[in-house]
Amino acid sequence: MTAVDSQTIHRVMHEIKRRKLQVLRVTDLTPRMRRITLGGPELAGFISLGTDDHVKLLFPQNAEQAAALETLVLGAGKDNGPLPEMRDYTPRRYDLEKMELDIDFVLHGDGPASTWAEQAQPGQFLHIGGPRGSMIVPDIFDSYLLIGDETALPAIARRLEGLAANRKALVVIEVENGAEQQKLDSAAQVNVIWVLREGGQDNLLTTVRQLQVPKGNLYAWVATETRVSRQIRRVLIDEHGLDEQFIKAVGYWRAEGSDEE
Repeated sequence: MTAVDSQTIHRVMHEIKRRKLQVLRVTDLTPRMRRITLGGPELAGFISLGTDDHVKLLFPQNAEQAAALETLVLGAGKDNGPLPEMRDYTPRRYDLEKMELDIDFVLHGDGPASTWAEQAQPGQFLHIGGPRGSMIVPDIFDSYLLIGDETALPAIARRLEGLAANRKALVVIEVENGAEQQKLDSAAQVNVIWVLREGGQDNLLTTVRQLQVPKGNLYAWVATETRVSRQIRRVLIDEHGLDEQFIKAVGYWRAEGSDEE
């Protein structure tokens, strides 16, 4: 990588490796957000360079899938035998000196990941894979606009923790209610707007339309339900006049019954 490359948005690819990690701690951050700290010798060499990286978490649904996990080669397709359920999650924190990896789970009551997290106890094991790659966004912008719901909180928190003191960040996060608000640490000047679904007076899209977007050289990042994320991206471009080459908008989940477009 050259010095020029390091000052532009760029992708770095990693070796895909499956790791079997043990649950070390289970911590409830809020009533609906649980942090599970994983560790073990197979965490050696783990790398996550982008604040919105994701790893695949593997959840076998039967004994056959659990047995196949022990020899699973990620990316080999059907040659692996019966594949487990897989879900993408952001590495919230990792520390290779302590050999620890934090994953934050939204406890939403269904699905293999939430179901596993609700019953997770120290001593249990979880297989993970990746990250496959990292999108590096160097801290070269004057200000940042970070928008998302609970599923985006780990990536938003990582981005804020990495910002310099002379940066500004406007953060808009939709959560269920006031009990779901988390403390977000940063050296930067941060303004957080919490949008509460309980009561239904506002939503994420309406709030974004009403924003006073920071001036200057700005990077915007959006992650929420797929259709809503696309709508917010259009608002940022069409109504707020942001440069689309410096907007990343992704769908972290899809609402039941939503279209595929």
